[in-house]
Amino acid sequence: MAEGRFITFEGGEGAGKSTQLQRLGDSLSRTGVDVVRSREPGGSPAAEEIRKMLVSGEIQRWIPETELLLHTAARVEHVASVVKPALVRGSWVVCDRFHDSTLAYQGYGQGLGTDMVDHLHRLLFGAFQPDLTLIFDLPVDMGLGRTQRRGGDEDRYERMELEFHERLRNGFLEIAKRYPDRCAVVDAAKDENDVYDDVIACVNARFSLDLD
Repeated sequence: MAEGRFITFEGGEGAGKSTQLQRLGDSLSRTGVDVVRSREPGGSPAAEEIRKMLVSGEIQRWIPETELLLHTAARVEHVASVVKPALVRGSWVVCDRFHDSTLAYQGYGQGLGTDMVDHLHRLLFGAFQPDLTLIFDLPVDMGLGRTQRRGGDEDRYERMELEFHERLRNGFLEIAKRYPDRCAVVDAAKDENDVYDDVIACVNARFSLDLD
């Protein structure tokens, strides 16, 4: 059986991750790869219930420690019921957000620091991590401008103060520096097709593929 792979898409609000994830999933599927598309928080029935509590409602409804625990609880459900079973059967999982988002949002953005976030992850998941993480980077004002056009009620994080989003962006870039073997930064301010070309180039280089 072919070995499954785990690719995560990370970045701030309005970075275009979901669009690029769908395009990469389609490209992989055309080669005969079984692709599982997922997201966090969410991705499984139980985790989606937790998602509702995190991405909507009042900005101050949770303290950062509670948010960390809720995101982690959703991840435990998601990994156990979706991610690991898919990898075992040889599927490729492409996921919109994973542990790096918790590091960036709660660790950097909300000021918990990285030690607590990393310790909890190691306690529950050991050394489990993605094979490749694509970090979509763009100026905060550009990303937030994009989110205003898409609407919807899952906007709790989008409504947080500008300083939070600046810390968030810097946090993701710090994560990329900490884990250069796993992470690749993608310039998400480019045209959608140019961003996709960069995504494909990263995936091809990491896994010795010839996707287009």
